Amino acid sequence: MRQHSLQTMIGGLLLGALASTAGAQASKAPPTPTAAPATGSLTVAFGAESTTLDPAKISAGVDHYFVGQIFEMLTRRNAALQDENWLAESWKLETGKDGKPVLDVHLRRGVKFHNGDPLTAEDFEFSWQRQRDPKSSFFSHYVSSVERFEILDPLHFKLYFKEPDAQFIVGNMQLWAMPKKYIQKVGEEEFARRPVGTGPWKFVSRTVKDELKLEAFDGYWNQARRPAIKELTIKIIPEDLTRVAAFKTGRVDWIDNVPPSMVEEFRKMPGVKTATVVSGNNLFLNFNTQMPKSPFNDVRVRQAAAHAIDVDAIIKRVLFGQGERYAQIGKESTGYDPALKPYTYDPKQARELLKQAGYPNGFDTPCYNLTTPREPGMKEVGEAMYAYLSSVGIRCQVRNLEYGAWISLGKRGRSGPPEMDGVLSWMWSQGLPGDPGLAWSGHLHSYAPGGWGTYSYTADKEVDALLEKQRGTMDPAARAELLRQIARIKQERVLGGLPTYRPLVTFAWREDKIDYVPWPIRDYWRAFQEISWKKK
Repeated sequence: MRQHSLQTMIGGLLLGALASTAGAQASKAPPTPTAAPATGSLTVAFGAESTTLDPAKISAGVDHYFVGQIFEMLTRRNAALQDENWLAESWKLETGKDGKPVLDVHLRRGVKFHNGDPLTAEDFEFSWQRQRDPKSSFFSHYVSSVERFEILDPLHFKLYFKEPDAQFIVGNMQLWAMPKKYIQKVGEEEFARRPVGTGPWKFVSRTVKDELKLEAFDGYWNQARRPAIKELTIKIIPEDLTRVAAFKTGRVDWIDNVPPSMVEEFRKMPGVKTATVVSGNNLFLNFNTQMPKSPFNDVRVRQAAAHAIDVDAIIKRVLFGQGERYAQIGKESTGYDPALKPYTYDPKQARELLKQAGYPNGFDTPCYNLTTPREPGMKEVGEAMYAYLSSVGIRCQVRNLEYGAWISLGKRGRSGPPEMDGVLSWMWSQGLPGDPGLAWSGHLHSYAPGGWGTYSYTADKEVDALLEKQRGTMDPAARAELLRQIARIKQERVLGGLPTYRPLVTFAWREDKIDYVPWPIRDYWRAFQEISWKKK
């Protein structure tokens, strides 16, 4: 059976139009006998908590760790980071009579929600309506180019686009399958409390900031790739040493975010296996360039900040090497340009730029730091970066925030204060292996209510125009060149934040007890798609 990546599927498309010869993917799960019943109970530990279990309400990357265990999309990336059809049995891109793109989708037969309801095209239409509504979805712009949804039969539908949208295709078709009948029956609040999806795990109970209990779904459609463990408890343990202690004492048998200073220790533990992967996240420092009289409105101040921080030293000494520098776009990602290099550490140049900008004695500014270990060592990395800024005259008044307050501060369009009024340690996934289009649409493009720039404190008309153009460019080579062009401008003007590093994340589990294959959830890891007891 041949597998084609989603990006390859659009390789033959012309700029601004879709050829009907794009064809259909078909990656049916191979016929297999019904899997043996899942057994036993496993407890694992995450370092961060989700803000929601409702796919339409997702506001941050960590939400995927939890939502992605319960819910699924039309396509997904597998453990080898190859794109596969998932809930979609096949799909093809066509050109409509009006010359606009049309996505023709056939759903798999026999897929059921956890409550027993069959998955149908009506559920996807309902999901699309929920996700496109700015009042209920913070990422409504992901599906905003779809203007009409047509149901042809219970397992067949078409999406009619008002304009070409390459990001929708390369972004794994941003549609979560949500149960129409169940949500209409119980209401959105109850659905968020007791979610029902099609995924390998079904919801049992949740205690916020403590634990999420899940159970393997016996009726899961993909019997070849399903967990063989019956009960899964995800404990929320933000404190690194407490999470490590829980593993060492046997309270949990799998943990994420092994502290960088302890990675080598974990690798040498008998009976323990580790996996170190590049996170889907790209970390950066964001500057508010939208407030009157903000020093960061001057590009020289932003460039000074770029020269002020020795990111390589931070990766080496604070993260013990568990990080990868990047200049705008990660390696092997769409639009990656090896000629584009990160800013060099040059404190003398930083002070000179501040002087040229009219700040010979520097200035004071709030610097917001995330204390929750969303990625390993976040708190310590933020402290180190703000110390470097202070040393050249950008004197940071450090304000530590836990995850919920941090996410709230970064959002645009909120009613009332506080406003992010200085420097913010931030992140946004460019994906695995990577495509910056969606990320830049959120933190580089100017803020527009219900659409672009949901976390953006940047406004540049030239960059906005290029971002909008790349979204509608269906030819991969032409789109990649547009992304490289945006990257060069972004680098020169330090727009949409100052790129710092991509984290390396280490998971650890008891090899003598369980077999575990790391799977991504969209742009992030931590999916328990394939996990089983160790065969004796």
